[in-house]
Order: sequence, then structure tokens, then C-alpha cells
Amino acid sequence: MSVWRTKSIEQSLADADHPDFKLKRRLTSVDLTVFGIGVIIGAGIFTLTGRAAAEYAGPGVVFSFAIAAFCCGLAALCYAEFASAVPVSGSAYTFSYVTLGEMLAWIIGWDLILEMILGASVVAQGWSAYLVTFLEEIGLGWPEGFGPDANAEFGQPNLAALLLVVVLVGLVAIGIKESLRVNLALVAVKLFIVLFVIVAGMFYISGDNYDPFVPERAGSVGSEGIHQPLIQWAFGLEPQTFGVLGIISAASVVFFAYLGFDVVATTAEEANNPQRDLPRGIIGSLVICTFLYVAVALVITGMVKYDQIDPEAALATAFRDVGRSGFATLISAGAVAGLTTVVMTLMIGAIRVVFAMSRDGLFPVKFAHVNPKTGTPIRITLVIGAFVAIVATFTPIGKLEEMVNIGTLTAFALVSIAVPILRKRRPDLPRSFKVPFSPVLPILAAVICFYLMLNLSVETWLRFLAWMALGFAIYFLYGYRNSRLGKGGDDKAAEPLHM
Repeated sequence: MSVWRTKSIEQSLADADHPDFKLKRRLTSVDLTVFGIGVIIGAGIFTLTGRAAAEYAGPGVVFSFAIAAFCCGLAALCYAEFASAVPVSGSAYTFSYVTLGEMLAWIIGWDLILEMILGASVVAQGWSAYLVTFLEEIGLGWPEGFGPDANAEFGQPNLAALLLVVVLVGLVAIGIKESLRVNLALVAVKLFIVLFVIVAGMFYISGDNYDPFVPERAGSVGSEGIHQPLIQWAFGLEPQTFGVLGIISAASVVFFAYLGFDVVATTAEEANNPQRDLPRGIIGSLVICTFLYVAVALVITGMVKYDQIDPEAALATAFRDVGRSGFATLISAGAVAGLTTVVMTLMIGAIRVVFAMSRDGLFPVKFAHVNPKTGTPIRITLVIGAFVAIVATFTPIGKLEEMVNIGTLTAFALVSIAVPILRKRRPDLPRSFKVPFSPVLPILAAVICFYLMLNLSVETWLRFLAWMALGFAIYFLYGYRNSRLGKGGDDKAAEPLHM
């Protein structure tokens, strides 16, 4: 048996229709677009915008968002083509299984699990910080020692984050449509707050704060050694956190802000018309969010000088600094609503990826059983929820969002490479959406993703390699031996599903 064995598209579609593992098709293109906006608009606006401007690029962070958006846009085109051709749960994992082979599909699936579980945990902790701030601003409070703490040690509980995860796990288990109804309401609140920030903030912009627009200043605390971007460390370059290199480094960091459009593809089996609705949801959510990110970045750096921005709560602090504390309270409330949708959507994405991998036998097949009443994989929902709850509650995550970035970029690069491969192997496959100028654009997307990966820190790369080593160990000890495709041989037909 070869680790490069591929699963046929026909078998993937047949698995999706198996009665024990069939998800309910209830989502429209509007649902999917809202789903994407729900996860994209969150940490990027409420936390990363201020930190990237203050520590990396100044007002030039708008170029960082544009670079990240361009990279994501190319990758989004590739995802849209795959989603229209292979409308099966699992996103990049499934796409890779039918083109690049089982081992690379495992790598991508393992990366996606890292991306979504760790991403949900990071955002849950950010949510807890905004919740406590909001409660304090309205005269309430949170028990000391049981909330977010920048100096927390491993094991110190963050009960606010735990509360959020427990509630969301229950909601996700009930059903995907019910989850997205709540998501729609919270996204509406979030978009109102974001538009409010843009419109209200315009009245407090000072042109002096844009001078210089691209600051030139070398060096920064924590930018040396393993904290330095890999490409700078490898070529012996001086640490640079501003200027052109700072803008590129910031693009690698704010890439976390665009995490989400790929999660839309994980719901392929729950879309009413996936060939039409998935491309619309993926591309539509990315376009809307890019506009909002650039607008907020311009407003925040125009309201406050870049070196005076509070990296932890940039938007609320900016309005407080101009004497609008009431606005700050409103923004904190919006952040609580906004980050809630991010955590929920990332957990849904992680559940759907593990569901697809379990159905293929790379994890225990029994996890992929769908509850006939709710139409959701409850076992996986509880397992993923438990992991997110433990990490968010007891682990001082710090700046591990870069780990999310490197996992996402790896998946984007491999999916981009897979597009021309699948076109060559299956030119007969119906595609309602095609990436223009293939293979040039897919290859360009892969190259840009890899370059952004090189601008992540050495420390992040070391952690990522450790995570991948663990993944390979699990694959060869369990997944390779229990793969349904492997048991069924290397031909197109896999072993029938069973409980």
C-alpha cells in the first residue's frame, strides 16, 4: 500500500450520501457568506489591527492587509474551484485526498485541526478579555483569578472562556441551521459595530498621525533570535519591524485576520446547491471583509499615532483617548458578539474536518456517526469542544496565533498546487467555477503563501515542526493501518462504510 494513494471523487461523493454519515443540506449562499464573515471579522479587527500597526508597520498596515488579502484571494479562487467540483466536507483535506494522495491529505487535515482548534481557543481567550472589560464598564465585574490574565500560568483557570465554549458546543450539537441563525444575529451586531467605528472614527482622524505612513525604524523588543522572522534569521538580516520588511512581516501576522473563508468549504455537504453557493460564499465573504479591514486600519491609525496604539484593545482605547468612553463601551459589547461567532465557526470547521477524516478511517470511524435527529456528528462535537475548552481555559496561549497562520498557509499552498493537478487528471469533471489563468494563478498563490510562511518567526517554525512530527506518528501508527482506502486496495473503490 502506498502513502500516495488517492481517493476517487466518485467514492467521496458516495460516502457523503451514506445514510449513517449524511449531513442535512440546509444552507444557502447567504448562509455561507454570513458564515464566512462570522469567522473572518473578529480577532483581526478587534485585536490584530492595533498590534500589527503598533509593532510592525504603522499606518502602512493597510498595505499588510492588502497583501494578505491578495494572497487569500488567489487561494480563495482555488478553494472555490475545488468546492464546486468536489462538494464534500473536509475542505482542503478532501481536496488533497483526491489529488495529492493520502499522506499529504493527512498533513493538511492535521494542519486544519491545529488551525481551527487553536484558533478557537485563542479567540475564546480574547472574548473573555472583552467580556470582563465590558462587565466592568457597566458596573459589574468578574471574580478575580478566574478570568483572563496576561500573566497567567499554566493551569490557572479562565472560567469566562470555559463558559463560552460550553454554551457554543451545546448550540453546535443541536444543528447547523440553528447555529447559523444565532451566527446571523451576532454578525449583524458585529457589522453594525464595525461600520460604526469606521463612520464615527472618521471625525477624529488627524492627518499628522499618517506622517510617516510607512515608518522606518529598525529593531523591536523580542525580534531577535528565535523570535525573528525565519527569512531574516536565515540570511543574517538585521531585525526589522518597520519599513517594507515590517509591512511584509505584518502581512504574515494579520493573515490570522482572514482565517475563515476556507472554513466555508468544510460545510460543503450541508449546502443546498454547493456547486453554486460555495464559490459565492467563499469569495463574497472575503471581498466584504477585506474592505472592512482596510477601512478600520485607516481609521485607527488616523485617530491615534501608531506608536501610541494600545495593542490589546486598540479600537476601544482609541475612542476613550478622544473622550468618547461611551463609544468604547459599545465597541467592547460588539467585540463580545463578534468574537463569539468566530469561536463557533472555527469549532464547526474543526468538527467537519475531523468528521471527514474519521469517515475515511484515519481517525476511528465511529466518531463520524451522524445523529439522525440533529443531523450533526455529536461525538466529534463533544471531543472537539473538550479540546477547545481545555486549551482556552487552562493554557496561557500568548501569541500562538502565528501557529494558526502557518497551518493555514500550508493548507492554502497545497490546495493551490492541487488545482492544476486535478485539471490534468480529471479534465472531464464538471466545474461550475474555474480559476482564471491556471496554472499561473494557482502557482503564484502557492509561492506567495510559502513566502509569507518564511516571514513567520523561527520559534513558530520549531513549534510547527513538532506538531507535524506528532501528526506523522499518529498517521503511521493508526491512520495508515486503518484507512478505508488502504483496506480496500489502491484502486478507486474503498471498503464500504460500517459502524
